[in-house]
Amino acid sequence: MAQEQTKRGGGGDDDDLDSGSGGQERREKLAGDTDDLLDEIDDVLEENAEDFVRAYVQKGGQ
Repeated sequence: MAQEQTKRGGGGDDDDLDSGSGGQERREKLAGDTDDLLDEIDDVLEENAEDFVRAYVQKGGQ
């Protein structure tokens, strides 16, 4: 009895080629958004660190 072998594409390598530049743009945007958020947190801490820590501890932080 003859056995047939089929080749299966694994992992979708072709998709990586198409989405490479789009993924890079998304990473850059997320990095920018993260930097903006961290800057905002720094500003709050500089203005009133004691209240920030007190609120954090009240919400269950340690």
